[in-house]
Amino acid sequence: MFEKVYRRNPDIVYREIAGEFILVPIHHQAGEADSIYVLNETGTRIWELADGKRTLADIIRMITAEFDVDDKTVADDLVEYVGEMVTSGTLQEV
Repeated sequence: MFEKVYRRNPDIVYREIAGEFILVPIHHQAGEADSIYVLNETGTRIWELADGKRTLADIIRMITAEFDVDDKTVADDLVEYVGEMVTSGTLQEV
């Protein structure tokens, strides 16, 4: 599980607007607000690290070091969060 690699969906645009980090699918209409995703600080960092080369284990190590959180908490949360991002189509398994 932790050796899986994910990449950002190339059909998603990532922007910082008014201090918030958002993901917007470029194939949807602008009025479809349910397809816009707002990321918190950790979610933003996961998005940035999901480059199609790093494994989940790599990302866990980096998040643990950067946010001073224990490995188990990061691993549990990351697996759930990445699953949600895959379901929403914002991340893709390589």
